[in-house]
Parts: sequence; structure tokens; C-alpha cells
Amino acid sequence: MRIDVLGAVRAFRDDGSPVPLGGPRHREVLGRLVAAEGRMVTTETLVDDLWADQPPARAVGALRTFVAALRRALEPGRPPRTPSGVLVTEGPGYALRVPREDVDVHRFQDVLARARRTPGEVTALGEALAAWRGPAYADVTGSAWAERERVRLEELRAEAVELRARLLLDRGEGSGLVTDLREHVAGHPWREPAWTLLARALHHAGRRADALETLRRARTALADQLGLDPGADLLRLETDILGGAALSAAPAATWTGPGVPLGPRTTVDLARTLALAGGDALVRSRSDRLAAITAAERTGDLALTARIIGAYDVPALWSRADDPAQSRAVVEAAVRTLAALGPHAPADLTVRLLATVAVESRSAGLTPPERDRARDAARQAEALARDLGDPALLAFALNGVFLQSFTRPGLAAARDRTGAEILDLATAHDLPAFAVLGRLVRLQSASALGDLDTASAHAEAAERLAAATEAPLVPLLTAWFRARVAAARSTEPGGPSPATVAAHYRTADEALRTAGMPGLHRGLLPLALLGLRLLHGRPAPADPRLDWGPYRPWTEPLLLLDQGREAQARTALTAAPAPPPDHTQEALWCLTARAAVRLGDQDTAARAATALRDARTEHAGAASGLLTLGPVATYLEEAERCADTR
Repeated sequence: MRIDVLGAVRAFRDDGSPVPLGGPRHREVLGRLVAAEGRMVTTETLVDDLWADQPPARAVGALRTFVAALRRALEPGRPPRTPSGVLVTEGPGYALRVPREDVDVHRFQDVLARARRTPGEVTALGEALAAWRGPAYADVTGSAWAERERVRLEELRAEAVELRARLLLDRGEGSGLVTDLREHVAGHPWREPAWTLLARALHHAGRRADALETLRRARTALADQLGLDPGADLLRLETDILGGAALSAAPAATWTGPGVPLGPRTTVDLARTLALAGGDALVRSRSDRLAAITAAERTGDLALTARIIGAYDVPALWSRADDPAQSRAVVEAAVRTLAALGPHAPADLTVRLLATVAVESRSAGLTPPERDRARDAARQAEALARDLGDPALLAFALNGVFLQSFTRPGLAAARDRTGAEILDLATAHDLPAFAVLGRLVRLQSASALGDLDTASAHAEAAERLAAATEAPLVPLLTAWFRARVAAARSTEPGGPSPATVAAHYRTADEALRTAGMPGLHRGLLPLALLGLRLLHGRPAPADPRLDWGPYRPWTEPLLLLDQGREAQARTALTAAPAPPPDHTQEALWCLTARAAVRLGDQDTAARAATALRDARTEHAGAASGLLTLGPVATYLEEAERCADTR
């Protein structure tokens, strides 16, 4: 059987014949279960989703009728009174048990996930895009859950279109892309990558003047309609086209400076230096690094490749990647090289490759097996580095240990010990970049534990190091930390007003916006403002211009509750996954706990309480060193009281 929702909801038997699904409500029930991706959806949630305004008195009975009819349609040969194997009863609700490859939306998402990691998936990505027949769940109208899914999936569809175009252009295979990208830009005029790709495709087709005109139109659209300046990629492309660069070829095997071609060794050394400057230099350094790795792999020299991959020992502080595709590509190159070198590889190369896997595998975006691989790599790199007695190698390995130490809430003290060792190594052996990292790790840990005086001392020390070593990103982070301190003190007598704190956060956010760290920046300001409002017992910020980014699944229930939309809030809470093991996990669990308490959801409150128990002495969100939602204990006690009423 096959189920399609990328368009109208429909189903087909193995012989291609359509399954008679029934009326609109039947199709909506099926679609809602597809959207749950195999998870159970409670009867209460389904009723709320089907009748958002006022469910009829016999809504549960009507729902059961729809489910029974769907079961007959989906399994016409099932004997009477035998359990369904497709639309199953599970606990207080229902779940759809269909292989992912038999559902078009799940195939699409899986192919996109693979294509982000593996450029060779570009053909499969094109096939997955071709399966779209219109807006997702097109015949489910007037339902909040379907609208949310449409918005989410349309964003993924746009990403897939752009990823496919980029992969083809990088391979020099851009013929036929211009028409598709024109349509894409027309439908998404505010997506700057779409304009950039269209200009690249035009240039690839030999239409240089059209490419430049497209970039000028992009400038106008962004400036006139949104008040935005063009981004670094668009400006760089315009400069390259004007300079006659051959953009349509595959990524260069070497970096070209002012008239001087550089090999992979020099390229990666330059990229390593540029990374510490932030902004456009940081963005460029990432692409240069990947170009150097690609060039090294093409030589077939395993030792060279290992050294190029491991040479980029730039300290990393945040557990969410700025460029997930690039990070995955680096990790896969390191894994390939480790496998090819085998167990008898030089120990220092093995440490560098393992540490690279640990550092580049940022925990927020990983699958469970990828997290396990990264944590194993961190442990192995640390053990080998200790045996070798190389301080610089050990500092690099400990950076991986730190980034893989967010396995559960409540580990601030353990991270502080890692930060202290990094700082001691860096101070004793003149490793200034890692000295900065050690200070910032200790700042985060002290912030998480509510020790603001110690955290402030680390902030000041980090700023002094940054001034001496030309590390301009540090003051951006410490400005956020000082806004976090102001937020905590705004609840004290004589402390700053919430409006003053919000202004500090906005100023810090504006400075971070161009720092080349979207993995850190996106969604941070709304989360900080929400934390500030929670500290003062005020409703969540309702500004529609706020981009909640990766934090929306955990903030959405509270946003909906503060708008008086309880049924939708309950649905959003049910759909929210467990928070990822990263810098914000305590904050996201506390938001989950608060929403569960307000909704009287005892089971979710119990899960949140279990997750937060070891973090009782910490402050929610403060492990970031950038924001706070207040003491974890406040949220934990609420959740425990709610759970104990079961």
C-alpha cells in the first residue's frame, strides 16, 4: 500500500488501484496520523484537531466511526474482529503503522536528510521533489495542524529545491535549472539563496548579463520590501561574476588568493586563521576548509588527507552547527579516512580525526546513532591524546569531550571540570585560542550554576585574552552574558527594568547577526525574551516578526496558551519531541514542564520532572551563558506537583 499527502490525501493498493478513503473527515484522520510519523495520537487530540471550535457531543463516537471505516478501506481482507495491523489502537489513541518508504512525505524527508550529508543523493532528491502534486494535505482545509504541517513542509521543499540546484551547479550540471529556479524565486522572493542560485544558473548558461541583473533585482527586493542588505554569498557572487570567475565548475581544489593559487595545506591553514575572525571570514573559512579536504582526498594520499582534516583545530563552543551540511561532510570525510588508515595509523592522526568527528558532530542535529558515534570518538580521542602527552592535541580532544557532554540535563559541574583542564593546558603551554575556549566553557558552567560573580570573572578574563589575540567574536558572547546577568537581576529590588534588559538583549542580538554563526543566532533572541517574560510572570512575546528558529516546537505550546488557544496548545505539546541534548535542553524541558502544568498534562509533566531532576540546582537556559528562564527548581517543583495528582 502507498499513502500520499504531498497534494490531496490519497492511498493506493499494491496493484495501483485507489483506496476509497471516504469523506473529508476520514482523509483528515489519515493525514493527521501520517503527520505523527508513527507516534500515537490521543483520541482527545484527534477530536480537538478535527473540531477546533466546538466538538459535537458525540465527537468521540464519530471519530471511532471514521477509524473503523478507514480500517476497512486500508485492510479490506482483514477478518472481522481481528486487530488492525495498519491503523492500530495504542493506549488512549491511534497510530499508523506503515513503512516510511510507503508514505510520500516520509520518503521526501528521508531523501532530503540523506542529501544534506551525501551529494550523490541529488538524483533521488530530484525524484522526491517530483512527487509533490501541490501543497501538502491540500484537501484538509481549516485545520490548524494541517496548516502548520504545510508551512513546515513547504520550508523543507524550498530547502530541497535549493540544495538540489546547488549540488548540480557544484558539479557543473546546471543545464535546465534556470526555468525551475525562476519559478522558485517567484514563489519565494524573500529567500536570498534562491536569488543566488538563479544567478549562478544563468551564469552557468553563459548569460552573464542576466545573472548580474538577477542579483541587482535581489538587492532591490530585499532592500525595498524588507529593509535588508544583501548577504555575504550574494555579494561574493556578484563580485566573482564581475571579475570573470568560472563559477559553474565544481568547487575548486585549491583556494585562490590575490593571484596566488594555494594548495590544500596552505588553504586549511588560512581557513583556520580566518575562522577566528568571525563574520564573512568565518563563513569563507568553512567553505575553504571543505575545498581543501576535497582536494586532499582527490590526491589519494591518506596521510595528507588526515592532516588536512585534523589541522582545523579551531575551538568550538556551541552545540548547534552553523552549516550542518558542511559539518556532516567533514565528519564523513574523517570517518572515511579513519577507516582507510586502519588500526595501525599514526596515533596523532587518529586523535585528530577522532576529535574532528566529536567536534563537528554538534549534538543538536544528530540522530541517536550519530550521537553514539560522536561520543565514542570523543572518549577515544581523549584517551589516546593523554597517552601521547601532547598538550595541543589533548586540548583539541577535550573540546570534543565538552561538545559531547550534553547527554542529559544537570551536567554543568562536569563541563566546568573539562573547561578548567582546557584552561590549565592552554595557560601552561601557550595555546591562546584554547585559553579563550576554557574561559567561555567555565563562564557557561558558572552561569548554569547561578554563580554570576565567577561567571563575570571568566567573562572579563576572556575579553582580555580576546583583545590580546584579536578574537572579535568573544565580546559578542560576553555582551549576551551581561544581558543574561541583567535579566536575573531584574527580579531583585533596584534591579534593571524588563524593558532595559530587553534592550540589552536586542543590542547583543544585532551584533551577533553578522557574526557568521547562524547556528547560535537563529531563535536566540525570542528565547531570551520569553525567558525574561517568564521571570516576571508575563505572557510570551507575541511579535509575529520573531523567528523562533529551532526552538519553536517547545515554545509553541506556551505561545498558543497565551493566545487563549488551549486545544491547539495541547496538540503542539503532544507533537513536541524530547529536547535535543544541547546547551538549551534544560530551558526546553522547563518550557515543556510549564506548558504541561498549565494544561494539566500529568504524563508530560512527569516526563519533564524526570528529565530535570538532576538539574535541580541549575538555572534554565543559563548553560548557554547567554540567557536565563530562572531556576530549574521552580519548574521542577511545579511539574512534580502536577504529576503527583495522577
